Amino acid sequence: MGQAGRAAAAVLAAILLAACSPRAWLNHPPPDPPGVHVVRRGETLYAIAWRHGLDYRRLAAWNGIAPPYRIHPGQRIRLRPPQAATARAGAPKATASPGRRPPAPRAQPTPEAERPAVPAAREAPPAAAGPAGRPVFSWPTEGPLLAGFRDGAKRGIDIGGRPGQPVRAAAAGRVVYAGSGLVGYGRLIIVKHNAEWLSAYGHNRRLLVREGEHVRAGQVIAELGASGADRPKLHFEIRRFGEPVDPLTLLPRR
Repeated sequence: MGQAGRAAAAVLAAILLAACSPRAWLNHPPPDPPGVHVVRRGETLYAIAWRHGLDYRRLAAWNGIAPPYRIHPGQRIRLRPPQAATARAGAPKATASPGRRPPAPRAQPTPEAERPAVPAAREAPPAAAGPAGRPVFSWPTEGPLLAGFRDGAKRGIDIGGRPGQPVRAAAAGRVVYAGSGLVGYGRLIIVKHNAEWLSAYGHNRRLLVREGEHVRAGQVIAELGASGADRPKLHFEIRRFGEPVDPLTLLPRR
């Protein structure tokens, strides 16, 4: 084998070695099994529920995860109720009353070894409530409406703007996700307003809050950007019990 041949063989070996390395696996993890999500670094239960369009409390109940819903990389999260597997095996499937939601999982005593080293932060005052305990939402940023709820804007609306302009919390709450792990959302923030309602802010240039932080209504939480998008814009969603709701029906007219 000549010098050129040896060089080519060395390059091929390096490529194969890199493909088999742990870093390559982290960048391109294998697909999850059907009905299961394998937790990856930086994910929260709220983010997983958001990705799959589920109520985080149902997801916690199906997996026996008690508040404050801690999960860890490599953990397997069931995306279906346990009864579904039983029904497929031939056992009779339990039925539920129409319109009723399963109760939120009860908190179980946390083992001493798993308790946080510092006391948990106090809950922030609840967001100002409208009818039936619904938060009073305000517009998260200024700019033209680029796409509505039924115009292909995923499950929310797109608001145009200038790179770096303020993105504000639409209502008071607690940040339950801040990162870029959800494909298609860029740099994303999810805020939990109460047990029913959450809102999300995607495609940011810069995140100004962290997970676990309490935010006030109107507080600047990010800078508008184009991460994961074709132009500078804010993707804004509101969900109730995990189900997308048209933000234009909840935001003040302008």
